[in-house]
Amino acid sequence: MIKYIVQHTQLQEQSVKNTVDLLNQDCTIPFISRYRKEVTGNLDEVQIGDIVKFKEQFEALEKRKKAILKALDEQEVLTQELKQKIESTTDLTALEDLYLPFKKSRKTKAEKARQNGLEPLAKIIMSQNAQDIESIAYKYVKGDIDSTEAALEGARHIISEWVNERTDVRNNIRHQLERFAMISTKVIKTKADDENAQKFRDYFDWEESLNRMPSHRFLAISRAEKEGFIRVKVSIDDDRALAKIEQRIMRSHNACAEQIALAIKDAYKRLLLPSLVNEALQIAKDKADESAISVFAKNLKQLLLGSPLGEKRVMGIDPGFRTGCKVVCLDAQGQLKYNETIYPHPPKNDSVGAVKKISSLADAYKIEAIAIGNGTASRETEALIRKVHFKNEVQVFVVSEAGASIYSASKIAREEFPNYDVTVRGSVSIGRRLQDPLAELVKIDAKSIGVGQYQHDVDQSKLQKQLDVVVENCVNAVGVNINTASKSLLSYVSGIGDKLAENIFNYRQENGPFTSRNAIKKVPRLGGKAFEQGAAFLRIKTAKNPLDDSAVHPESYPIVMQMAKDLGKSVQDLIGNAELLKKINLKNYCTETVGLLTLDDIIKELEKPGLDIREQAKVFTFNQNIKTINDLREGQLLPGIVNNITNFGCFVDVGIKESGLIHVSNLSDSFVKDVNEHVSLHQQIIVKVLEVDVPRKRIQLKLH
Repeated sequence: MIKYIVQHTQLQEQSVKNTVDLLNQDCTIPFISRYRKEVTGNLDEVQIGDIVKFKEQFEALEKRKKAILKALDEQEVLTQELKQKIESTTDLTALEDLYLPFKKSRKTKAEKARQNGLEPLAKIIMSQNAQDIESIAYKYVKGDIDSTEAALEGARHIISEWVNERTDVRNNIRHQLERFAMISTKVIKTKADDENAQKFRDYFDWEESLNRMPSHRFLAISRAEKEGFIRVKVSIDDDRALAKIEQRIMRSHNACAEQIALAIKDAYKRLLLPSLVNEALQIAKDKADESAISVFAKNLKQLLLGSPLGEKRVMGIDPGFRTGCKVVCLDAQGQLKYNETIYPHPPKNDSVGAVKKISSLADAYKIEAIAIGNGTASRETEALIRKVHFKNEVQVFVVSEAGASIYSASKIAREEFPNYDVTVRGSVSIGRRLQDPLAELVKIDAKSIGVGQYQHDVDQSKLQKQLDVVVENCVNAVGVNINTASKSLLSYVSGIGDKLAENIFNYRQENGPFTSRNAIKKVPRLGGKAFEQGAAFLRIKTAKNPLDDSAVHPESYPIVMQMAKDLGKSVQDLIGNAELLKKINLKNYCTETVGLLTLDDIIKELEKPGLDIREQAKVFTFNQNIKTINDLREGQLLPGIVNNITNFGCFVDVGIKESGLIHVSNLSDSFVKDVNEHVSLHQQIIVKVLEVDVPRKRIQLKLH
């Protein structure tokens, strides 16, 4: 396993071995990357994630080998040579090729021919020595075989199967598919005018090299085929492929060779090509999935680490026309204090009453910021809020409400607000997203947040797994206030999980806030392992020991206490005191298990304990003259917010219903390798309008 992982990751063997040992002890990626740097050789969470990935791949390969060896043993066909080949292979495709000749379906044409006693004839033909093959074939005319041609056809079916099972032949065609395969599409004529087919119009008649096709295009074509609008074909040069097979098998030019040539053609068309084209498409799909999942993961990370406003009193508004705007007032910890509905827009048009109500609520609940959802009636509501004269300064933000409706109808929302309907819960979610995006977004299934591309077309279990890793890494990178965190947020803390999160939450409800990290050990079923993995990521704001509100692990408290003692100071004196911390000679505190990497981290944390790694939220204003797509003109410069990133560019909200696309070619004057190097999610940018296609509701933009 270690060799396999090293081969795929190019990491140091000792680092891999130590990391695998830690993983086998149920240590989590955040814990290992942060608190076991000496053991891993300072591997980061991405490298540890790769080790996990290839460890699982190796285990799956070994499991498949065992199943195949067992099956072959039961068939009594397992030779020592075959066993050795299977045990030494490190590739799943090669493994399945070795198993192929023994994975017989009883219904194949070749099997039927064998039952009719035609295998000896197939062997004579394959020896390529016989001259009068017709006469030899005549001897096999009996039973169900009623003619020489029937005998030869049956023998060819057996030869076709042999050709199909040859690893060298399969690898050669794989190689040709890899290098030269073309993928082409044709619209299904009866569906060409279907309204739903129009979004795939670009692919009604398309051809491209399969290995050069970008992942987003492959997934779009796959979806169009799945929905029944197009047919997809993968092809290579058949004559060239057949010639390559013949070169490997043919040794003569007699009557036997004619039969073999026919068998090769049959094997190629009926067995090899369909199966290897499916394999090539699956490889392309896996590659496209990996690329799309990677885009989604990067976007989700940026979204989760979005700028929080912090503990401020917030008014959340879920805007609407006919149904009104749902308004909630939240305290600095996100608790709901008041809710109301106002009707400033058509058909009621009570803007005067709405302004009065907003003003009095802001005053009564000492509101410091307002969060407006960016859905229907968002611009109109924002314009209304900007007319209100507040007694104190109030910042106004437009917040993405993607997934808020999913949250408001969820079990989590019902548990949090059993006495309120979905509209109130949605407004609370909008307000809380401004206070702390991470704490709120972890309550929503990541796939519903709406960042990424084709997330419903990729392998769902792989997607879920990757997104869970991203959420876990983000939550632990920021740290969690154990006394205010929801069950959802607590469940992502290293080593905690759903059940312990519920136990922590219930313990807090019954016994009040935790006063120290040690008190966490009193939570039912929270044992030593969970404490070791999770304690340093859980913060206690008003603890007696200031280290309890820091990323210093409890196992390192004695080191910090020794540092303070050696300086003749208290631990509290060290906190935030850069001058004092500079006097510490870290080499004096190195032990067998604690080295300079860990000690450096401790000093950095003491300088700024519990520092939030995220930037603070900034107010943003759209161009107030742009209300719909019809207001856009080529050449306009507009402020916008990046609301999605894909491999082919990024989408930008310019304050109207439709998002505009900055194609990858319009992000920079030089070649763009990775869109994320030029823009990030929720970044505030200036864009230039290049083209507006009103009928198709498409807007082309350029980064200014």
